[in-house]
Amino acid sequence: MAEPSAGSTPSLAEQVAQVPTDPGCYLWKDASGKVVYVGKAKNLRARMRQYVTLQDDRAKIPLMMEVICGFDYVVVGSEHEALVLERNLIAQYHPYFNVDLKDDKSYPYIAITESDVFPAIKYTRERHRAGTRYFGPYTDAKAARETIDTLRKCVPICVATCAEWKRAKRLLEKAPDQASVANLMLAEKCRPCFDSHVGKGPGVCCGAIDTVEYARHVDQVERFLQGHRAGIVGELTQQMTDAAADLDFERAGRIKRRLDAIGALDVRQQVMFPDSTSLDAIGVYREETISAACVFVVREGRVIRSVEFILDKGLDVGEEELQGGFLKRYYDETADIPAEVCLSCDLTDAEVLEGWLAQKRGHLCRLHRPQRGEKKRLLDMAAANARHALMRYMVRTGYADDRTNKALLQLESALALDAPPMRIECFDISTLHGRFTVASMVVFTNGRPDKSQYRRFKIKAELDEANDFVSMSEVLGRRYSPERMDDERFGSRPDLLVVDGGKPQLTAAMEQLAALGLDIPVCGLAKSDEEVFVPWDETPVVLPSGSASLYLIKQVRDESHRFAITFHRELRDRAMTVSVLDDVPGVGPKRKRQIMRHFGSLKRLRAASEEEIAAVPGVPAEVARSVWQTLRAWDAEAADVAEKAAKPE
Repeated sequence: MAEPSAGSTPSLAEQVAQVPTDPGCYLWKDASGKVVYVGKAKNLRARMRQYVTLQDDRAKIPLMMEVICGFDYVVVGSEHEALVLERNLIAQYHPYFNVDLKDDKSYPYIAITESDVFPAIKYTRERHRAGTRYFGPYTDAKAARETIDTLRKCVPICVATCAEWKRAKRLLEKAPDQASVANLMLAEKCRPCFDSHVGKGPGVCCGAIDTVEYARHVDQVERFLQGHRAGIVGELTQQMTDAAADLDFERAGRIKRRLDAIGALDVRQQVMFPDSTSLDAIGVYREETISAACVFVVREGRVIRSVEFILDKGLDVGEEELQGGFLKRYYDETADIPAEVCLSCDLTDAEVLEGWLAQKRGHLCRLHRPQRGEKKRLLDMAAANARHALMRYMVRTGYADDRTNKALLQLESALALDAPPMRIECFDISTLHGRFTVASMVVFTNGRPDKSQYRRFKIKAELDEANDFVSMSEVLGRRYSPERMDDERFGSRPDLLVVDGGKPQLTAAMEQLAALGLDIPVCGLAKSDEEVFVPWDETPVVLPSGSASLYLIKQVRDESHRFAITFHRELRDRAMTVSVLDDVPGVGPKRKRQIMRHFGSLKRLRAASEEEIAAVPGVPAEVARSVWQTLRAWDAEAADVAEKAAKPE
């Protein structure tokens, strides 16, 4: 409806100004006409204008709008219709910037062939056949098959792979008007299958069950798959009681074994809710460009299964967008809608989503963000399982290696390097108002931390206050001095030197390298906007948000900061243990030993109250007060430094 063309084509903003204000879906397209993003809106024009004017504050929008050259839109009657259409369009186009499943394979389902005279159960990966009801999806094929096997022990039902069931189906299809006497016809023309002998099959193939009784079995199976077990247990218990009353102990024994099979499913249950609880808890774990979702399915107060999915977006999109996108994809694929869906964040379009889910379910369905209690604990468990699922996927597919290789190639291009930076060294300074000043050197080899090459330095320069410029010059001079460059313990020459900070730190590094006569590629990474400063351009390089290269260089910077602050705290705490008590009037060597022996560590001493210090044998109340006040002053100073260090540069 709005495509770019040659000549005097109006700008994208001018085209958007002609879009109606009705609800609908919009499809952003690149120069080749490929759909790269699909969204829905209550007001199409207002929503699309937020994109072209960059009023949408999501990090991916500026990058996305760089490739946008046109759009289409579809007007619908309501926001609810727009939601349904959005899901269909995403499934049709698989746009790059939308949240979707990383492995877009077909997932296993358990299906009931309801259109048959004697419906059968089956394991399948298709879900498009009319007259078939699907339950799932399952992400564990083995679990789906085991569910069918256990279920048939509880409620006998034909399986679609049975040769005799297929024979019976063909026979009934030839005589559709004979359905009322189907069991008589099958008893005459078919033979019993093996499952009917062992109790998994109800005997359809030999006419041992009529359509009315078989329909009850099918209803029980469907309710079981929906998680409604209480009714089935009640019915089977009553049947067992009736059989025993009629002295039919063989039948009563068969039903007892079915009840035992259902009970065995509950032995593995860890989280319990009231019997009426019907909810799904969706936990998400995110890495930079990939994430995983785990759904715990709770029916009648029990977790009946969990399913895990890998998503193709991670920290590069907002948490709300990620969870909202997954929710739409998952519930578009399944017919099993609970009364409640627990999420770890609030969704702005929650009301529309609740309406969509309620329409699919036939009853109300609410979205809820639990803050405490069992539901919060279940949500945390789902998130933990999502984390493990993502780790397994990354190991299984080599995803981390592929991302690392991509990151090194992206850094080579963005920083104009001669080759991918296979060895990266990064330096960071940590200080307390010029005291206990230290520097860290961390090394990444082939994109991974190489901790055997980490080094730390005590800054020797006398500083009255924090001076990163002087400190950085000193540590680089020591690291890249001729004797250190020839020292095998310091490894080989780096392909890229990264300093934590902006232009001042980069300038210090460049001057020191020039004084040493070294030509090593160097860049500085500022905390505030994650901008990369380079010597050959006044304008910082901005690596794309969510890119593998930005993730790697931030990881390098954060690791150097962690290593530096850890060393700084070690020195500070060691000095504090030695000298802090020496500064307190009335505390000599003997009393100092008594205090430290009593508390065992400086950490416990700092946490102690004035009364607890006074309880140390040989420590007067006035001395205890002085010790306590000195420790509080030290803590306040350390907190002030930590707060300043946490602020962006």
